[in-house]
Amino acid sequence: MKVISIINLKGGVGKTFTAHNMAYELYKRGYKVLVLDNDKQGNVSKALGKYGALGNCGAARALTGKYTYALDVITDVGANNGVLDVITGNMSLMTATYQLAAETGNQLGRYKKLLETPISNCEDALPFPRTIRDWYDFMIIDNPPDIAFNVANALEITDEVIVPVKIDEWALEGLEIIAQQIETAKDINPNIQLLGALVTMYRNDDTNVAGLEWLEKNSPIQALAKIRYTPKAAESTFFMQPVYEYSPRCGAAQDYKNFVTAYLQAQKGGK
Repeated sequence: MKVISIINLKGGVGKTFTAHNMAYELYKRGYKVLVLDNDKQGNVSKALGKYGALGNCGAARALTGKYTYALDVITDVGANNGVLDVITGNMSLMTATYQLAAETGNQLGRYKKLLETPISNCEDALPFPRTIRDWYDFMIIDNPPDIAFNVANALEITDEVIVPVKIDEWALEGLEIIAQQIETAKDINPNIQLLGALVTMYRNDDTNVAGLEWLEKNSPIQALAKIRYTPKAAESTFFMQPVYEYSPRCGAAQDYKNFVTAYLQAQKGGK
């Protein structure tokens, strides 16, 4: 299983939108996908139609160890012809993060333990896969714009980091800080890799062209691809649909499709 963290310390850059649409594109191609909503706002849970405001969400239970089997914290999205599941987030995740901060001893290893926990006690239902790592092909983690203990736990299990970025001065300046944070995360996860920046909401104007040029020449994070701005992207979130389902011919839908295609081809080329 490949674990991909979507992260940026700035809000409003398309983190949740990227997590949702990347997960959907992978699922659509036949991969088994698990989404971890690591943000107390629960936006990717909402996008997948599985948000609940009350009670402990799946991510909070995973952080606090209030589960017996992995399936105790996983929600089936109900996708057709494939596997697309979610570990939900809501405001209880903030409480769980505060509890971790107040604890003595090691506050890490919580999501790592979840990945090593048996999926269920039903031997007949899953004759071969025994853990999350055995069952899913990809885990996509939607992270909040901070580095609290829930994010540190996510980075501990992450293989690759993708940084959505909107072209403006503040976002570009923050990329160096993100690169430093990921480098620091190698102390707890030596295998973590900063894959690059995904330029979102891209417009073909002077500001975006100049910003992209700066990014390619000066940023410590390489540019992976551009996702074009389209009003259809914002509209799709109101209908809780991936943009490709809502408007398959719009620029953003085509760009996410092409980005995932290029990502998978690079994965195969690296093996």
